Amino acid sequence: MKIQSAQCSMKGGRPYNEDTAFFTSTPSGFLAVVADGLGGCGGGETASRVAAEVLTEEFLAKPEITEENINAILQCANKAVLSHQTPGQEMKTTLAALLAHKDVYAAVHVGDSRIYHFRDGQLIFRTEDHSVPQMAVLAGEITEGQIRFHEDRNRVLRALGGDKGVKPNIRIWEGSTDRDAFLLCSDGFWEYVWETEMMADLAKSDTPQKWLDYMIGRLGKRYSEKNDNFSAVAVFTDGGFQNL
Repeated sequence: MKIQSAQCSMKGGRPYNEDTAFFTSTPSGFLAVVADGLGGCGGGETASRVAAEVLTEEFLAKPEITEENINAILQCANKAVLSHQTPGQEMKTTLAALLAHKDVYAAVHVGDSRIYHFRDGQLIFRTEDHSVPQMAVLAGEITEGQIRFHEDRNRVLRALGGDKGVKPNIRIWEGSTDRDAFLLCSDGFWEYVWETEMMADLAKSDTPQKWLDYMIGRLGKRYSEKNDNFSAVAVFTDGGFQNL
């Protein structure tokens, strides 16, 4: 299977970059991760890095894509983040991960870092944020488009680093085509790039790097001097892993 990927992670207007973003190929698939650390003073950077590292280590050791295995991996990552917390430093992190093993895929997320799945240039799926404005959407109080402007858009309801464990959302499916594209991104990214623009930029991009470059160009014209960190991983797939 041919996989192309690109990534970015920038501190924006903040003194620290507390995001983590990377892509890793495996013998029978791949792993893409974006994590947005919460905690300030560098604590969020530790939380996002530790969560991403543990998730990667655990998935490489046991790359089964089942809800049971993925839940176990996320609990390990949660415990690792907890182990780095100190009194007065309650670091936490969101997480969005795209996992592939043979011809089975999983979109996994906690918090408001998102995963978008495009096919034939059209958006067919995005993760639902674990946030106050997303709950308002589900309650019919606001529209999807109003999330970006909601006064509580940064209030996250789930994150790794809680002492009661973590509850991820997991979507599993089989098969991909050479017309699939994925975007994983932190809220500092998607708040400034609309879904229609993601599709427009995808339509004129023959590589994930070009796609990211177009979107970063839009973001750069819109964010303020105090803007949050922003990170993203873009992935293009070409067929499946049926022969592996």
